[in-house]
Amino acid sequence: MDCLNERILRKVIQGDQAAFAELYKYYRTPALKFCITLLKDEEEAENMIHEVFIKIWDRRSQINPTLNFTSYLFTCLRNMAFDHLKKMEKNNQLKQHYLEKMAAARDEEVEDKEMKFQLLYSAVNLLSEKRKQILFLNIEEGKSYQEIAEMLMISKNTVKNQLVKAKQFLREKVDLAAL
Repeated sequence: MDCLNERILRKVIQGDQAAFAELYKYYRTPALKFCITLLKDEEEAENMIHEVFIKIWDRRSQINPTLNFTSYLFTCLRNMAFDHLKKMEKNNQLKQHYLEKMAAARDEEVEDKEMKFQLLYSAVNLLSEKRKQILFLNIEEGKSYQEIAEMLMISKNTVKNQLVKAKQFLREKVDLAAL
């Protein structure tokens, strides 16, 4: 193909599209096998071959037909494949870094929730026994103001006031401790 190659290359340099198609047809299969070996991805290998041939067409005026075109083509493909692999490695590193950051953020969020729960638990323990009991009956057991009032033999208004004061106390303790 050396004489034929040089003749075809001269036509390609002059802008002959049929010669370029012949050049592409000649090199497509070995170039594809070469790229698949490097990339392990047939679709990406196909794209890379097209990209290299587009560049060759765009820069056809710079081609020296007396030099080894096969070597030039496969060097271009190898360099492009290595660039692609480096880019993929960088993308994988960025993805890994992102996943690590997300996991750290989740861990931090869990720790934050646990800390708030501990603060709340400590604050509940600071409540008087009566307020603690009213809060427990309302929140844990879902009892209404009326039911709590009847159980503890106090007025419904007292239940309401005690719950308001208990919740206000807890909000303040948890908010102040979180600062």
